Amino acid sequence: MTIQTLRLAIDIGGTFTDTVLVSDEDTILASTKTLTTHGNPAEGAMEGARRVMQQSGRTLTEVTGFIHGTTLATNALIERRGAVVATICTEGFRDILEIGYERRYSQYDINLEKPDLLVPRERSLTISERMSAEGDVLIPLDETQIDALLADIDASGAQAIAICLMHAYANPIHEQRLRTILTERRPDLTVSISSDVSPEAREFDRLCTTVANAYIQPLMERYLSRFVDQFEAAGVTCPILMMTAGGGMCTVETAARFPIRLVESGPAGGAILAARIAARSGLDKVLSFDVGGTTAKLCLIDKARPQTSRAFEIARAARFIKGSGMPVRIPVIEMIEIGAGGGSIAGVDRLGRLTVGPKSAGSEPGPVAFMRGGADPTVTDSDITLGYIVPDTFAEGHIKLDPEASKAALTRTIGNRLNLDAIGSADGVSRIVDESMASAGRMHAVESGKDLGPRTMIAFGGNGPLHASRVARSAGVSRIVIPPNPGVGSAIGFLFAPISFEIVRSRYSLLESLGLDGVNDLFDTMIAEAKEVVAQGAGNAPTEIQRTAFMRYSGQGHEIEITLPDRPLTAEDITPLTAAFEMEYRKQFSRPVPGMEIEILNWAVRVATPDPAPLPVPETPKCTAFNVTETRQITCDVDGSTKDAAFVARADLKPGNHVSGPALIHEPQTTTLVSADFSAHMDSIGNLVLTQHQKGGA
Repeated sequence: MTIQTLRLAIDIGGTFTDTVLVSDEDTILASTKTLTTHGNPAEGAMEGARRVMQQSGRTLTEVTGFIHGTTLATNALIERRGAVVATICTEGFRDILEIGYERRYSQYDINLEKPDLLVPRERSLTISERMSAEGDVLIPLDETQIDALLADIDASGAQAIAICLMHAYANPIHEQRLRTILTERRPDLTVSISSDVSPEAREFDRLCTTVANAYIQPLMERYLSRFVDQFEAAGVTCPILMMTAGGGMCTVETAARFPIRLVESGPAGGAILAARIAARSGLDKVLSFDVGGTTAKLCLIDKARPQTSRAFEIARAARFIKGSGMPVRIPVIEMIEIGAGGGSIAGVDRLGRLTVGPKSAGSEPGPVAFMRGGADPTVTDSDITLGYIVPDTFAEGHIKLDPEASKAALTRTIGNRLNLDAIGSADGVSRIVDESMASAGRMHAVESGKDLGPRTMIAFGGNGPLHASRVARSAGVSRIVIPPNPGVGSAIGFLFAPISFEIVRSRYSLLESLGLDGVNDLFDTMIAEAKEVVAQGAGNAPTEIQRTAFMRYSGQGHEIEITLPDRPLTAEDITPLTAAFEMEYRKQFSRPVPGMEIEILNWAVRVATPDPAPLPVPETPKCTAFNVTETRQITCDVDGSTKDAAFVARADLKPGNHVSGPALIHEPQTTTLVSADFSAHMDSIGNLVLTQHQKGGA
């Protein structure tokens, strides 16, 4: 007898917690959105789990797979709600955080605000030791300084320690010994060491990553322990796996050791979903567009692979300006995120300008219409006022809305100052937030050397389908895909993510004089470590290994990622690796540099369970007009006039059905606005496909 799989995915966001239950063949049995309970996020997650179990007639004891993602780590870093951290560096390198990159991110800004790197100088401690770049001990660890070091830690009030010793990536024995002593002498301290968290050259980035990990580790350890205990008490017996920023999954134990890898884990699930939709729909160039209650996330996806990176910045002091945040080096799906969601608060600044975000009303108190104590108008209040959100179908009826309260708040806060009525105020809020999202998408594309025009937007999240056609028009995108169950898209994406772990290690070498034995031994060690982590979640399931080298011309400051064959390297690989590097260099910088030596700084390995094979896509039937029987009045986003919009339940649409804009296509967790200059049809796999009319067309 075959046992049916039953998998549960829970994504805790800043405003809503999304829950999805699927069975064999990835059939969605139930899904729901609940308000995030910030005091104890597990409570909102448990409410969502109980709802989907009740809807499906199943119990938590039957769950065979459980994947969880959360913004708690991200929000703790942004809102500065972590532990008091002290750093320990090699004697003579106390001011690594103060020196940074030795440059200002805005050269001529006299009011420049430096990034908050969490550890002031008085909590930056040192110890005598020194390691060479090759891993040779130059100065032994001076353990006679430990008593004085502990006294300084006690006086500082530190709850967590970030240890980053010089060249520890080459030889970690001093960091490991120091951690052992500190945990023995002060068992209540949480200790993170750079050789575990980010074993790469560049001490500033390595230290920042270790500090960030230490800062959120006590919080995340407590949270994950409570989360697991609560669900085990409710009957869950399977392991709970955590979504990571790189688009993979790891165990709770690994997540508790390296919570920095959970940063942006929710948005990563959305990018995984968009990549799967792109693969199933045969789309090579895609813009993933995920809008929730707090933020909007945009990601470029080519050939069904999200754009990835090894570095990003947290909590930038200056929006969009590189160098103004805290650098973190972990594997991450590269995306741009801005404070523009349904809960983003609108107002008028002291110069009389209408502003939206980045501050959000979240779920507590939430938009004014939620009747939970919110007083400031939000994007959701504007969408309600413009007629895009219909109270009767909002949030499956679990959240009651007060449209008149939204109108009153918009008039009081914005209209009275700018001489506008409620609809005019709402229209202004809508246009500003949509342009902010479109501008973010254009900037992200330009920074990546890509164009948005030929891309298809895949929109999801509670507010993504509602704003997709408006943002697409401004961004120059003419085709949009809304997948099934878009309101809980990131949670669905969790279910398609591989169980994976990536390790990067620094080992400098010139390509032409590559020490093959040492490199192959390094790969063997990294693969064994990564496989051990993956096996904790995947058991004996087959895995795939990807090896990578980070190469550059000698003397350059940044590397290019080059894929290596999955086998030990030999002398015969030097020539093809040189050609591969020069080809990639030519793609990025037009031409290679003749006569320059090529050097390798970092080596990486990723072990992951294989991606599922793409399913065949049946042909979409010929489009036929859907018989519209209901309409709702909306304020048209194209010309500002009042129009009747078709009001259609998505569940009533069949493949091939066509609806012309303006239209509101509603479903349990979200609504798709089909603007007047767009039309929509359902394809063979249940996606809504929105297409903009040609200029001068109908």
